[in-house]
Amino acid sequence: MANFFHMGGYAVFVWSAYGISTVALVWLAVSSLRASRTTRKRVEALRARRRKEG
Repeated sequence: MANFFHMGGYAVFVWSAYGISTVALVWLAVSSLRASRTTRKRVEALRARRRKEG
């Protein structure tokens, strides 16, 4: 099991790549969720405004 985590001497590079990739994927997911919420709120505001005018 120790050999698996050591990765033949390349553990620092391999695990840091996994870490950076995980952080990037989490950041993209959070960013997408925030953008979706913002867009949804804008659409709802526009719909409400349109109902008032029409």
